Amino acid sequence: MKKARIGILPGGGDCAGLNPAIKWVVKTATDERLVWERGISYEVFGIRDGWKGLLDVDPATWDTAGHIVPLNSEIVRTWDRYGGTMLGTSRYSPFDPKHETSKLVMQNIERLGLDALIVIGGDGTLAAATRFAREGINIIGIPKTIDKDLPETDYTLGYETALNVIVEEVDRLRTTAGSHKRIFVVETMGRTAGWLALEGGEACGAYIILIPEYDFSFDRVNELVMEGRRAGTRYEIVIAAEGAKPVGGTEVVRKEGVDSFGRKALGGIGEVVAREIEKGTGLETRSIVLSHLQRGGAPCAYDRRMGRYFGIAAVDLIVRRKFGNMVCLKNGMISCVPLESIYGRISRVDVATQYDPDRYNGRRTILRIEE
Repeated sequence: MKKARIGILPGGGDCAGLNPAIKWVVKTATDERLVWERGISYEVFGIRDGWKGLLDVDPATWDTAGHIVPLNSEIVRTWDRYGGTMLGTSRYSPFDPKHETSKLVMQNIERLGLDALIVIGGDGTLAAATRFAREGINIIGIPKTIDKDLPETDYTLGYETALNVIVEEVDRLRTTAGSHKRIFVVETMGRTAGWLALEGGEACGAYIILIPEYDFSFDRVNELVMEGRRAGTRYEIVIAAEGAKPVGGTEVVRKEGVDSFGRKALGGIGEVVAREIEKGTGLETRSIVLSHLQRGGAPCAYDRRMGRYFGIAAVDLIVRRKFGNMVCLKNGMISCVPLESIYGRISRVDVATQYDPDRYNGRRTILRIEE
């Protein structure tokens, strides 16, 4: 009976759905009932703190700094109930031009005898995975990001739970907004993709939704606010994606510089919009940044299920030796696509079909029927 070792590495930002995926990779890979059917026995090792976990390892003892941990069904039995990742994560990129460590990572994958590496991440983490796959490392990707901005998949782990957080927090804001006749501007994550803001805003019934895919006018925002007041509304909820920007303006950033993946630290547009609304309408306006609240909490039922399905599918691909692929959800079916097909690409809101640029909200006409 052949034996092989699988490594599993979550990278990038944490979110709900990571632990369910890890659990079901382990349970599927080590299922004794499938060993004889597959003709291969797997050991699974968790890699802590993203790509950093592959920098400092000792093949003689397996691990010198707690970065590599053996996993079995008993260890991961309850993991799917919890948010975040029990293995930890980081935004470290081994291809950072200022401190590249990709060769060391590849050496350690080989020294540890890993037959395959399952990488759970978003665009930055999976971009690194794609580059390792080009070098001959046996890689399988699992899509994970609350931004839902990965192409070639209809779902990414963490997204639905993050939407639920937006709805829950806006529901709480409504009580105080209505009591004081205030406008609240709620800033969501999402970077340069407006999915969280748009679908979160649709779900919670936001009056105005500002997304990165369509530059907005402060004058039009104020017109819409005043229209609402003339119609008798007592308060308004405005959702603003962190990457949204006004016509002729630029993205607002929290601090200068970029991270290991070359991305800016966006944030602050909510306060800018609130200030302009109060100045333009005279109405009391407050802002709130949901920030990492969207990443936290226990995974919702959908993320637990999708974590399970993606985890099982990742092991299926390893068994079939179909490396260099990412598992995905397409048209309701679990499938896979080449990692190369997502490299350097972002999935963004299609303004023509999914956004109303006049009302700054979701479309009111949805059904399409061919005549």
